[in-house]
Amino acid sequence: MIGKIKYLWFQRCSNLFLLLILLLSFSAVSAQNISVKGIVVDNSNEPMIGVSILEKGTSNGTVTDLDGNFSLNVKSGSYLIVSYVGFKSQEVKASSRLSIVLEEDSEVLNEVVVIGYGSVKRKDVTTAISSVSTKDLEKRPIISAVQAMQGKAAGVSVMQPNGQPGAGFSVRVRGTTSMNGSNNPLYVVDGVPMTDINFLSANDIETMQILKDASSAAIYGSLAANGVIMITTKQGASGKPKVAFNAHVGITQVNNKITSLNTEQYRELMDEIGIIQLPENLTDQTDWFDETYQNGVTQNYQVSMSGGNDRLKYFLSAGYVDEQGVIDVAYYKRYNFRSNIENQVNSWLNIGANISYSDYSGNGIISGTGANRGGLILSIINTPTYAPIWDPENPNQYNNNFYGANITSPLENMARSENNKSSNNRLIATGKATITFLPELKFTSTISMNRKYSHSTSFLDPVKTTVGRQSYGTGSDNRSMDTQIIFDNVLSFDKQFKKHGLSVMLGSSWTESYWSQSYMSGSHYYDDQIQTLNAANKISWDGTGTSASAWAISSYFSRLSYNYDSKYLLTVNMRADGSSKLHPDHRWGIFPSFSAAWRISSEKFMKGIEWIDDLKLRGGWGQTGNQSGLGDYAYLQRYNIQRQEWWHEDNLNPLPILTQANLRTPDLTWETTTQSNIGLDLTVLKNRLTFSMDLYYKKTKDMLMYVTLPSGAAAVNSISRNEGKMENKGLEITINSRNFVGEFSWDTDFNISFNRNRLTELELTKIYTTASTSEKVSENVVRNEPGRPLGGFYGYISEGVDPETGDLIYKDLNGDGNVTDSDRTYIGDPNPDFTFGLTNTFSYKGFSLNILLQGSYGNDVYNASRMETEGMYDAKNQSTRVLNRWRIPGQITDVPRAGFNIKNSTYFVEDGSYLRLKDLTFSYNFDGKWLKRLGMSRIQPYFTATNLLTWTSYSGMDPEVNQWGDSGSVQGIDWGTYPQSRSYVFGVNVEF
Repeated sequence: MIGKIKYLWFQRCSNLFLLLILLLSFSAVSAQNISVKGIVVDNSNEPMIGVSILEKGTSNGTVTDLDGNFSLNVKSGSYLIVSYVGFKSQEVKASSRLSIVLEEDSEVLNEVVVIGYGSVKRKDVTTAISSVSTKDLEKRPIISAVQAMQGKAAGVSVMQPNGQPGAGFSVRVRGTTSMNGSNNPLYVVDGVPMTDINFLSANDIETMQILKDASSAAIYGSLAANGVIMITTKQGASGKPKVAFNAHVGITQVNNKITSLNTEQYRELMDEIGIIQLPENLTDQTDWFDETYQNGVTQNYQVSMSGGNDRLKYFLSAGYVDEQGVIDVAYYKRYNFRSNIENQVNSWLNIGANISYSDYSGNGIISGTGANRGGLILSIINTPTYAPIWDPENPNQYNNNFYGANITSPLENMARSENNKSSNNRLIATGKATITFLPELKFTSTISMNRKYSHSTSFLDPVKTTVGRQSYGTGSDNRSMDTQIIFDNVLSFDKQFKKHGLSVMLGSSWTESYWSQSYMSGSHYYDDQIQTLNAANKISWDGTGTSASAWAISSYFSRLSYNYDSKYLLTVNMRADGSSKLHPDHRWGIFPSFSAAWRISSEKFMKGIEWIDDLKLRGGWGQTGNQSGLGDYAYLQRYNIQRQEWWHEDNLNPLPILTQANLRTPDLTWETTTQSNIGLDLTVLKNRLTFSMDLYYKKTKDMLMYVTLPSGAAAVNSISRNEGKMENKGLEITINSRNFVGEFSWDTDFNISFNRNRLTELELTKIYTTASTSEKVSENVVRNEPGRPLGGFYGYISEGVDPETGDLIYKDLNGDGNVTDSDRTYIGDPNPDFTFGLTNTFSYKGFSLNILLQGSYGNDVYNASRMETEGMYDAKNQSTRVLNRWRIPGQITDVPRAGFNIKNSTYFVEDGSYLRLKDLTFSYNFDGKWLKRLGMSRIQPYFTATNLLTWTSYSGMDPEVNQWGDSGSVQGIDWGTYPQSRSYVFGVNVEF
């Protein structure tokens, strides 16, 4: 009994003890967590909606409601991070009741914008400048830094004329301004002006600004007619050394396939045309599409290291790019290295050095010509499917037995291209010293060298290809060196006198350029084992030799900026350029500009309008120049001098023949563009919504052109001359919206651009035609004349297929009863009505989704490829669209008969408008203590799809094409052009 009592007593004590422990545990847990309630208001004591409240170091958070209130359970003693777009973030200690006042953050308006030879706060900008965000560049498969601008800036059209690996981009800032000269903008990388940035890794870019109007670009004078793109590369910062690594690997695929006729369908077509007769036993042997196209592979690896202290800062980077195209012979490789060092020697002297080296090489294909002349893209469709790849009787030779048809297969055309290689290396070295005389007075001296070495070689196999056997193999070697030395000196004064701000800049610049080239070719190779010229048994001296030239520009420039209380702002620029390319009487050009801005939101009458954060009205005028259409000795016209075949009695000097083409041109002067701009900037709803609009008018005069001389005037039929005038006018709109903020955020950036181009005047020759796009039709399809936009398509109006004859019906415009040359008219315009870009970025915790849509509307494309794949005028194979061709009288169809009356006409003009899902990127940012244990600060894997979807009515492989590349006078022509590809990329960003 006693034992039982003891047991019950022990059991009850145990239960009581356990209950006590549970109560203590509950009390401890309760003591560790508290419930926080609070309200968030702004400086005006107005409740703030959607403010993010986050427990520091965790993902535990919430947002404020419609009345600014919030409630959150957090650990006792923890801190809360309170943040909202446009306001300064706060860190407060958690307590049961909080009242938080957020202060406005003018960081966006105080952001520093890089301009020519200086910088300015964004709120004080008086000109049309677009900033391109660089925060997502490391997550996009960008090979060329130019790609970063596509769809990202209003007024800037970025198009890749063809999809070959390493292919250049056509960039237009507010339209085309020159017919013969370059229309690409000036690039200024860390203060060094240049014409291309193929060498530059996008991962090295810190900021990118686009100076669009003349009042901002005129500081670069004769170099800035097409706008200026300012790029600064990453620099070191004080603190712990940081190592960053980015790697991505992607697969590229052809977006669209055009199907060819099979053997039976081809035989039926040949019977109708009556050119060749095929044996009866032929069957399909080769799918030329599958044999030619492949899955391309892109690899990109970039690594950087940065750090420093208060006196010395450094940034080092290196990278490797390898892009293998969807056609095997097409590739692009690049090695890039960079070193940026800055040293604050003492309180008055700062020195720096930037060194960049890149080595890039590639190989393309032959395009823009017929399949029987090496045109690879068209030969994929034009080669009959019955043909084998190799000659059955000569296994080392490509098959060329097409029963009398003049055809070369795509694989043979690939062999003609595979050994046409180009390589370049680029060295840019800059040394800079800044002396601070006073805090307000500084002098900066910079010297830079920009050296580019180019080496291109070709080799045509003497065995495999038909053309190679005919010439016993050919080879060539072309080398050139281009060196520019730039010496800049700038004195700047910046002072704030209470509400008055004054900035004065004076400077000079000197540029010298030296260029040299050597070229040699050979033939009669024994085999393909040694492909260099030393294996050639015959050296061709026709065209072989060396050449060299030089030019220089001396410049003086100044800028005066004044602002009163950041309310009334004025900027005046002046630049004078003297070029050795022009006659001494017209060597100097003066390029002035001015701009002003009125910050309306700072006026007293705006005080009560609290939803407007910033409202600014801008206006400007300026002039810029262009000399890119001139040769180094243009005013002498020396390249046209003809030599007589007879000699003087002293047998020393040949005499030149005097012709119109080699007369000096003392009136040759600058091509000048005058531009006016008016703009409006508006920021509302606590920086949640930003709106910017610009209207502009550009007029170019004294256009530098190669002017055609009267027939028989000279052996060379054109000279350089200031010949015509052109205008561009347009509207640009940019909208940036922060739709949701907090733990889940959604940002939208939208831009749209309208530009109207018109050639207004030509003096000597009134009409220029160009772009012959078919071996069958000898007429040019592009015509440029005053009163019209550049690049207009010219030909006949097609009114459908005649049901009785199967021929195309061409409109008799003059009503004389006959269709002749006089019935030709303008049949298409390659210039779009507008272009646009839309970026949406969604973020939730560590996840991020970025979607870029980009497109063009209202532009026409002349699909010259269809003349080769639907023309039915010879024995080349055709696309399956010709299965719908007219065959019997009375048949109603939109495809004419075999052997129809083909002409340049609206039959080949198509709507080139498109909407493209340019980039879709999904990423995740890992966060946690385990990263620190590994010594890492960031791991971010990502997936990107490029050119994923394209909505267009264009029937070709890609609407974003131009076989003539960067031409100003020829646009929107698809003639066997290498198409854009779709890519799927997996990558990772790591930081230590």
